[in-house]
Amino acid sequence: MAPPLQILSRNNSNNNVVHPISIPVQNQHYNGVREVKHYKKWFPWLIPFFVVANVVVFVVTMYVNNCPSNSVSCIARFLRRFSFQPLKENPLLGPSSLTLQKMGALDVNKVVHMHQGWRLITCMWLHGGVFHLLANMLGILFIGIRLEQEFGFVLIGLLFVISGFGGSLLSALFIQLNISVGASGALFGLLGGMLSELITNWSMYDNKFAAFFTLVIIIVINLAIGILPHVDNFAHIGGFLTGFLLGFVFLIRPQFGWVNQRYARVDYSPTRAKPKFKKYQCILWVISLIILIVGLSVGLVALLRGVDANDHCSWCHYLSCVPTSKWSCHTEAAYCLSNQLGNQLNVTCSSNGKSSTYLIPDPTSSQIQQLCTQICN
Repeated sequence: MAPPLQILSRNNSNNNVVHPISIPVQNQHYNGVREVKHYKKWFPWLIPFFVVANVVVFVVTMYVNNCPSNSVSCIARFLRRFSFQPLKENPLLGPSSLTLQKMGALDVNKVVHMHQGWRLITCMWLHGGVFHLLANMLGILFIGIRLEQEFGFVLIGLLFVISGFGGSLLSALFIQLNISVGASGALFGLLGGMLSELITNWSMYDNKFAAFFTLVIIIVINLAIGILPHVDNFAHIGGFLTGFLLGFVFLIRPQFGWVNQRYARVDYSPTRAKPKFKKYQCILWVISLIILIVGLSVGLVALLRGVDANDHCSWCHYLSCVPTSKWSCHTEAAYCLSNQLGNQLNVTCSSNGKSSTYLIPDPTSSQIQQLCTQICN
């Protein structure tokens, strides 16, 4: 008789998911026993690296911004060239829009007419300010580390980057007058991946309905926040949809029946053998992969051809901002007329007609644009 084997299992921190772990076998070549590789907990290093990279890029952006040299007033001047733009210009405590453009922010005009498609990727590593950076990084750490522990750095790294690209793509199709930055699309991609992972690996969860509704509520609340002004909810939606589809492709687990039969004797009856994946898992895998490839391809072609998605959907702009009596969704770029008389600079906003005079002997174009942004806001 073959020596008895004990199959060990372990639960995650929520006691909801059970994954087999490797089983020590005294004689690996014992006749009649198969040895297989089991799931393991990966050491999460890529997600923390992404977080550090975002922080470093923000510090470099603030260095390039150099507010004291390019703006009339700055916040926290003791930080010198790392000081922040005035709150009227950037309430998130961050750089100017001109600096973000220089560093690689998503600018549809430059993507379409100047062939700078790389901005669809670089924009996800930039942030508008300290508050923006902290919110995204905390979310990425909280969600991403758990996923990387379960599925490894390769799959989660691809999920992160492709979701960020999907968010940038949808944002560029609908928001074409303003620049966009942030890792929010990638963050929502991780949320979407968590949801599809729960669905495709449904049989592996205890308390599955409670976990499902809790996750859905979290996603809905976060998407609802996106209807506030100055929040790019299209990047959130695009990232979420991309991550949701990728979850069915990347985060699929074999069913327990297939795993357990690996410990059966070699003469185990093939008529009772279970397939590695269930039928619904395979169907979701195929459908999701097709929709993902077609969707990203069509969207990219449409963007490069200069298509404005708002022309084909008259109500879609409400997905990103809903106007109320408290705020307006009018977020056109600031344009001003300037006139220099000696040391006096007169700046007039073309959208609201406001005008201000400043004592600046030789203003740079960056200073004029920043003053324009302040009076137009």
